[in-house]
Amino acid sequence: MIPDKARELGRLIGQSDEYGALKRAQTRVEGATELRERMQQIRKMAMKLEEQAERGTPPAEADVAGYDELLTKIQADPLYQTVVSAQSNFDKLMLKVNEQILEGIEKGAASPIITLG
Repeated sequence: MIPDKARELGRLIGQSDEYGALKRAQTRVEGATELRERMQQIRKMAMKLEEQAERGTPPAEADVAGYDELLTKIQADPLYQTVVSAQSNFDKLMLKVNEQILEGIEKGAASPIITLG
């Protein structure tokens, strides 16, 4: 019964406007070669900076400046901003869903009556 309800909830979330907007935004980013390449480059730069920090080596100023410059370009991209906004809206939906699930759990745990449906 619970797995069936979970699948139904997943189906409804998958049909939500928030999820649809997020998937559309992600698809547009996948098609934007320049933005996608910048995002891959910044991931590599971040990994390099993290490795240096783990070794206790201070990063070179040029590396930090390059990272900051690239991050600014990415954040200014309208497609990136669309994904961030869509992700935020989807996260808000999931927060509401989780709050409702928690409320249901608390009510179910407090109820002496066992229901089957």
